[in-house]
Amino acid sequence: MLHTSCAQRGAVTSPHHLASQAGLAVLRAGGNACEAAVATAAALSVVYPHMTGLGGDGFWLIAWPDGRTEAVYAGGVAAARATPALYAGHDAIPWRGGLAANTVAGTVGGWARALERSSARLPLAQVLADAIAYAEQGVAVTELWAALAEVKGADLRAAPGYAALFEPGGRPLCTHERFRNPALAETLRRLARDGLDDFYRGGIARDLAHDLGQAGSPVGLDDLAAAQAEWVEPLSTRVAGATLFNTPPATQGAVSLLILALMDRLGARDVDTADGLHAAIEATKRAFAYRDAYLGDPARTGCNPQSLLDDGAALDAMAADIDPACAAAFGMAAGGGDTTWFGVADADGCVVSVIQSIYFEFGSGVVSPRTGITWQNRGASFALGGDGPNVLAPGAKPFHTLNPALARFEDGRILVYGTMGGEGQPQTQAAIFSRYGWSGRGLQAAITAPRWLLGRTWGEASSRLQIEERVDPAVQAALVARGHVITPSADFSSVMGHAGAVCRHADGLIEAACDPRSDGGIAAW
Repeated sequence: MLHTSCAQRGAVTSPHHLASQAGLAVLRAGGNACEAAVATAAALSVVYPHMTGLGGDGFWLIAWPDGRTEAVYAGGVAAARATPALYAGHDAIPWRGGLAANTVAGTVGGWARALERSSARLPLAQVLADAIAYAEQGVAVTELWAALAEVKGADLRAAPGYAALFEPGGRPLCTHERFRNPALAETLRRLARDGLDDFYRGGIARDLAHDLGQAGSPVGLDDLAAAQAEWVEPLSTRVAGATLFNTPPATQGAVSLLILALMDRLGARDVDTADGLHAAIEATKRAFAYRDAYLGDPARTGCNPQSLLDDGAALDAMAADIDPACAAAFGMAAGGGDTTWFGVADADGCVVSVIQSIYFEFGSGVVSPRTGITWQNRGASFALGGDGPNVLAPGAKPFHTLNPALARFEDGRILVYGTMGGEGQPQTQAAIFSRYGWSGRGLQAAITAPRWLLGRTWGEASSRLQIEERVDPAVQAALVARGHVITPSADFSSVMGHAGAVCRHADGLIEAACDPRSDGGIAAW
């Protein structure tokens, strides 16, 4: 993908072309950007179930036409029965199965908050229509989906409900085979008929509580009934030419902002040079160190990253600690998971950045047979002991690598951008913003260009500096000379994430781009 797509009346980008088209159908029918985002999200739950679904969490940033920027925190908390005692005999929370499904899913609550505030124009049945059709009639399995199902099948098929849905023939589905989920189609119909609140306090909630209980999950009807997505104040920071926004803890949104704030102070605005890429990598090390020391459930840590982002002297000191000629040591960081980011812009000037996840590929693997919903394993990241910010306790918010990004430029442009990829998320955001916002590269070129990754992403067990082979050999040699140890990564590898971006200009022009590393597509009007 070389060229940026442009439109005037609306655009959607997502990591699956059918989901993007579902969002565009809503825009063409007169829906707004938030409605189109829900349509995209619902379709992704069907066509990209290895990455996202109704059983996961989600986070929104919304740039309203009147200049406001707001955030929705739709992340679930640990169940009331999710205590360390439940895991007696375990050194850590299992990654798969019922005990891994220990937090409430917040995604559907996030849909509800966004639709309420956006003054939705269309019936919910129309917004969910494409997702319902895909679930009932079937969709073709993608190469990435098939590859993950093959590699991870041994870990997943023991999870209650997984094999019945995802291995109906006694084996993982292959590329281009048709996948159907009629139970999910019926769940979406029920949501359209009875309202999104039914997921937490209605018949769907009762079905979920029954099936999760049968699977050995501690999540019960009381936990679902207590769930509530929240409107929260987004984090923000000023850099040259723009104000950047991201989501507050327990997400790593502060990391994304901190990397770009430090790069800005260092004058490192071209990541395709050795100086710029070195600065970006070193800023990432400082941002990760801050994250690992302070970020988590804000109710338990008391940490307010906005105070750091507003403290120019503190940011100056962090930037001054970066040696332009030498790489600092980097320890083992934590983070991973599978995710989908998508963005929408409408003709009225609303621009939306959304990220959703079930954490690992296919989440906990637990599938509710009554609803067709796969439940996340986000709570498997909790620690069972110690005094850190991410220790398991009833009602605790787990740490999220998830973070959607948004920028308001001084010239009136509004850019939303993001990616899947665990610890790669804030680094890819830095690559996209610096290339498009500072270096003046085209939006699609900013995403297609070679990327780097320090740390871990989904499917990775080790922390290292990976760089796509397309990066200029002279730049790579200069990094090695400064002490960086580089592991080559195949060009266009999914390890580098599935990014996307939408930018609305002040005159109404809309640009959109998606990642050739994904199954994504742009749908524009």
